[in-house]
Formats: sequence, C-alpha cells, structure tokens
Amino acid sequence: MRVKRQMAMVFNLDKCLGCQTCTLACKNVWTNREGAEYMFWNNVETKPGIGYPKEWENQERYRGGWSRRAGADAPRLRVASRFWEMINLFFNPVMPQMEAYYGRGPFTFTYEDLHDTEPTSRSQPVARPKSMITGEEDIPLEYAVNWEDNAAGTTEHGTGGLDYNFADLPDAERKALLSYQQAFMFYLPRICNHCLNPGCVAACPSGAAYKREEDGVVLIDQHRCRAWRYCISSCPYKKPYYNWRTGKMEKCLLCYPRIEVGQPPACFHACPGRIRYMGPLLYDMDRVAAAANVADTELVAAQRDVILDPDDPEIIRAARAEGIEEPWLEACRRSPVYKMVKQWEIALPLHPEFRTLPSLFYVPPESPIRTAPSAAAPAAIGMVDGGNVLPRLEQFRVPLAYLARLLAAGNVTEVEKALGRLLAVREYRRSLRVEGKANTAVLAQAGIGETDAVAIHRLLALAHFHERFVIPTTHRERTATAPYIERGFAGFDEMAPGYGTPRRTAFHGGREEVGS
Repeated sequence: MRVKRQMAMVFNLDKCLGCQTCTLACKNVWTNREGAEYMFWNNVETKPGIGYPKEWENQERYRGGWSRRAGADAPRLRVASRFWEMINLFFNPVMPQMEAYYGRGPFTFTYEDLHDTEPTSRSQPVARPKSMITGEEDIPLEYAVNWEDNAAGTTEHGTGGLDYNFADLPDAERKALLSYQQAFMFYLPRICNHCLNPGCVAACPSGAAYKREEDGVVLIDQHRCRAWRYCISSCPYKKPYYNWRTGKMEKCLLCYPRIEVGQPPACFHACPGRIRYMGPLLYDMDRVAAAANVADTELVAAQRDVILDPDDPEIIRAARAEGIEEPWLEACRRSPVYKMVKQWEIALPLHPEFRTLPSLFYVPPESPIRTAPSAAAPAAIGMVDGGNVLPRLEQFRVPLAYLARLLAAGNVTEVEKALGRLLAVREYRRSLRVEGKANTAVLAQAGIGETDAVAIHRLLALAHFHERFVIPTTHRERTATAPYIERGFAGFDEMAPGYGTPRRTAFHGGREEVGS
C-alpha cells in the first residue's frame, strides 16, 4: 500500500446558478492575455448540449482517456500506442481544431467604431465582430464557450440533440425530451479534474506533464513542454490548451499558489452559489491501475475503494511512513469531499468510463417534475400523481438514464442511491419543520442515519467557509530546498530561466561544499 495525497473537489449541481462568476474569476486571473483568448480553464456548460469544445465527450472522435483491457492489470491509453504516437509525432490526427472551440476564432467587436466614426442621421450603434487572433472583421459567429447557455441548444434540431449522454435513450424518447413541453436543463461547471490516473501525463512525449506529490495537482512544465499536444488528445475532458503565442501547453493549475497557503482557488472563492467544496483525500496508489480497469458498472465503487479512511490506525501509520504530516491527516478527517464521496456516497465522478479516476465529483441535480393535466381540470397543470409535496425519482424531468451516463458510466443504481438520499434528507427536514416529528423511516429506507441526515443538510445548505474548504498549508520547511542559501542568487544570471539553482537537501552534512 502506497498512501498518496490528493486535493479533491465536489460541485453541487443542485445549487449552480449558471452565473459564470467562476469563469470570469479564472479568466481574469490566468488567461486574460494574448495566446490564451480561447482558453477557459473553468467554464460552465448547459446540459443537454455538446459542450466546449464541441462534442468533447465523444471519445470515438477524440480518443481521450483509457480503454479497458479485460484480464490485464491496467487499462490501455486510448489515444495511441508508443509506436503509433512516435510515427504521428508531427501530425496528431485526433485533436480538436479551433473550429471546435470558437468557429473562426475568438472574437471581439469593433467598439472603436462607436467612438471614432463620425455619426450621421443614418448611423446605427452597431459594432461588427472582429477576430482577436487575425484582426479580420465581419467574421461569421459560429460557436463560442457560451453558445448553448440557458438551454439555447435544447431543441430537436439544435446542438442538444447531439449530446453524448443521450446515447442510451431511444431516438423517440430523445426527441420527446428535446420538445418544449418536456425540455430540461441544468448547469455543469467544469475545471481540470486533476485525475489519479491522468491521460495527459501518460501521453506526453516530453514528460512535461506531471502530478505533484504534495497535493496531487497535475501541471505542465513550461521548460520541458515541446507542444506535441498529445495531452489535448489524451485528456477526455479537453482541459489542456495550446498557447499559440508562447508555443506551450497550458491548463488549470488549481491555483496551487493559493492552495499552498490554505486558500481555495479563485473560482471556488468567487462562487456566489456556494456550490464548491474542497478537501484532501488519502488514496492507495497501488490500487489505481486495477480500479481503472474494472467493468463500467463497477467504476464508481472501485474509485471509492481507492480512497482510504483517514481514521483507520493502519492507514495513519502507512501515511506517516510516506512522510504525510499531521496537519494533512487532520484535514483529511475533516474533509467535506471524503464525507460526500466515500461516507455518504452522494457525489459521483464525471464520466468515470474515461477511466482517469477524476478528483472532481458532482452531487447530481434534483429537478422539476414532469407535469400532466389533472383529471379534474384537464387544462390545468398539476403534480403527476395528484399532489405529493415531494416528488419521487421517476417523476424527475431530468432522466435518470441521462444522469447515469454523465456521472456513473451508465449505472443507474448509483444515481438512484445519491438522489434517493438527498430526497430522504428533504423529507426528514420537512417532517421536523412542518409536522414537528422526525420521519426516520425514510432515512432508513435510503440507507443513512439521523446523524448523517443532519450533517448532509448542514454541509449542503448551511456550511460556512471553513467547512466547505478544508485546505492544509504546505510545509516548505520539509521540501528539498534551501532558501537561506539560495537568497544570494536572486537577481543574478544564475537565477535566469533555464538555469537551475544548485540545491541541497539539508544545511548540515552530506556534502562538503556549501550551497551545492
């Protein structure tokens, strides 16, 4: 057993407002510059829809993630074998083009026309679209990161009909769900998942993509990156981006400079709906490959088994042997992510069938119920069953098969369990507030206790900042750097890019020369 650390996340889809505040916070901090115009390390999509870039979920087109090898110890990288990758090194045929992101490219508008042009009696206050890359004006607007916002594509002939998650539904049912009467939508915020089994790290020919030991954040070394762009193809979530100005690959950093000092990432901090949670997890590195190679219906349970119990004395001893500090172990015990993913099982990974074991989990959304005319008043729209205050799962407008395809590799049982427990907590809280008597029978039916119900309600509805974000600070005194010695190099050519500063692991012993 090799115990490793991972900063993990949970997004509560039941509370997402679709306001894009997280998107703007990330954009203004990290990608508001030339070469990064089309980059959205954080974006919020509307489902159903094809997303950003177009059809990123369709791995028959992009070959992202891993494919199962029955009887083997580990899955196979879907994008290429080493030989195929080598002979196609200078031509990657399964990479999304700019058309998949922004059509003709990221655009702005000729706002200067509104100020510089002499107005006439026939002038209209109109700004024309203009490419942010080439400067070409009057370009056609074909696609963008927010093209499908607020169900813009949810029509039979719109982009929503191409949604990958409709694959398990009959064609007639898919068309019915895209009709106006039965249409549904919910928001899906996405960032890099910082996976336990990242395809981008496995596929990078230069070895530039790597996973940090101290917190599990996946990064790209800008000095080693040669922009082969296989990280784009191998990432099934399409979160690495190519910077055409610098010629390097870039991706979400999970704001690791903030995490190191105990602060949540910018997008987490800015979220007005308080849907985001962050906390550390312990996981067994030796189980990762096997967990990524199980059958589709077992993937969610297998990933939960990889996550370790921070209260288990044996795991605590193993973690200490791996050099994990006590503040990290204490934070793991308080982690909201561990509770929602492992303890209560109400949060699910995004597309686990990609087999990257993502560290970002989603609480599935509840939804309005399907409506039908009542017998007493055929023209009126009422509850399907005639008046229950809280709906049943089969009454939800969002099909369980759709959510299962999105969050459980088609395993409807996992989605039913998560939503069933959320509904049970609602019924329990209503019985306390309205009837004055706790209905514990509904909790027992959902497989949770009264203590769990109180804790779930607290965390999902009332949690304060320190409860939603449990982030241990980095202990730099334990890292293999000697800042006291290196202080004299600052500002000189020895600290120039591309020249590694000589480092040592300790101040005393081991080497004769000082500062080596």
